[in-house]
Amino acid sequence: QVQLVESGGGLVQAGGSLRLSCAASGRTVSSSAMGWFRQAPGKERKFVAAILWSGGTTYYVDSVKGRFTVSRDNAKNTVYLQMNSLKPEDTAVYYCAAGPTYYSPGYYREGTYDYWGQGTQVTVSS
Repeated sequence: QVQLVESGGGLVQAGGSLRLSCAASGRTVSSSAMGWFRQAPGKERKFVAAILWSGGTTYYVDSVKGRFTVSRDNAKNTVYLQMNSLKPEDTAVYYCAAGPTYYSPGYYREGTYDYWGQGTQVTVSS
């Protein structure tokens, strides 16, 4: 059984930083497509970042490029999302997701991912 447990959310002032963690069990993060998504109040869940398979290629939505960094620790089987220069519009529930262990072009699509964490709230005050 695959489980993803996020942590690290909280309340931070604009310009501040947070690091989200996603500890995985039942799925090896280094061989999987691992994604971060977020859902703001009243809005659909949207892609934020991904780190893919053994090569570790990373992708970001344009609005977080240069501010967020997705990484992983293979020994801990954990994926991270380092968020710097946070803005009020980054406020959302952030979800970690685990996808296929084979190539799939849809790393930005929710439907690509099979397993989801419970989400962690990030609130950025102005």
